Amino acid sequence: MKHCYKMLSLLLLVLMPMAASAERIKDLASMLGVRDNQLLGYGLVVGLDGTGDQTSPFTLKSTLSMLSQLGMTLPPGTNLEMKNLAAVLVTATLPAFARPGQTIDITISSVGNARSLRGGTLIMTPLKGADGQVYAMAQGNMLVGEAGGAVGGGKSQANHLIVGRIPSGATVERAVPTAMGQGDFVLLTLNTADFTTATRMTDAINKEFAATPHIAAALDGRAIRVHAPHGPARVAFMSRLENLQVEPASASARVIINARTGSIVMNQEVTLEMCSVSHGNMTVVVKAEANPDNAAAENGAAVNEIAPAPGNLLLIPRAVSLNAVIRALNAIGATPKDLLAILQAMKSSGALHAELEII
Repeated sequence: MKHCYKMLSLLLLVLMPMAASAERIKDLASMLGVRDNQLLGYGLVVGLDGTGDQTSPFTLKSTLSMLSQLGMTLPPGTNLEMKNLAAVLVTATLPAFARPGQTIDITISSVGNARSLRGGTLIMTPLKGADGQVYAMAQGNMLVGEAGGAVGGGKSQANHLIVGRIPSGATVERAVPTAMGQGDFVLLTLNTADFTTATRMTDAINKEFAATPHIAAALDGRAIRVHAPHGPARVAFMSRLENLQVEPASASARVIINARTGSIVMNQEVTLEMCSVSHGNMTVVVKAEANPDNAAAENGAAVNEIAPAPGNLLLIPRAVSLNAVIRALNAIGATPKDLLAILQAMKSSGALHAELEII
């Protein structure tokens, strides 16, 4: 009974076999050139209640530079109290097709030794892209998490106070040019490279736009070139294109193990061959099914059908799924470390037909 409660902490997520369903092209692929862009800026937060930077030299220099730009020059040697200011980095994501005048959310993070940014105001900060050009200007009052309640029956804990957000805190000043409206073709790139999915997607596009022969062609396992009309008609064409239904190829067999938590995730493509594994006082034997007409075995026997023999010996029909094997191992007290060792041994021997990934 102790083993049963102990193994309740082991999370086993299994994707059961199911019929493949069609998905939209917009969920399987993206258009080359249509992407978000990261923006970064350095600025100052003012109005803090004594929780700002205490001894950061770059905060002092930034403040003097800001005052100089505002036309105020301080005498040399002036000692400034910086407790109400904090140097911060401002980050934002510029979405595709953003136009000047639109607003985007920003995140502000302290880079000095400020204790809290709560109640502060970000002063005007230019946000630049990777090319060094200014694409947005940020400014506004920050939202910082308030004190939280008790966690797990313990003491009250405060949220992270040196990171805040300003919804719609930056105004776009420059648009990023895209290549979507240029040339005779658009290029679709699959989120996951797969020759079967690329072929099916090409066939679906050619079938939908049969009036234009061979409108789509797969360049490789990831890229599909599609002939597209020019001008405003391209937008309607892309809307029709991205909503086409395509049945993606089955994923490759994979077992993912989290060595720290003992979580195991597998898909329905995982299969087993006959093998025998001995680990400590446990022995696992995957054997050919003596009665091939046993429907329960062919469909994956249930846990209760795999009863441990004396001496923690598991005799498992070949047709049983890896899910049933792991559950049977749990029943005889296998720990996450034991499961990891047994699955690695099965993989090394060639009995486990799946990619084993340990995270």
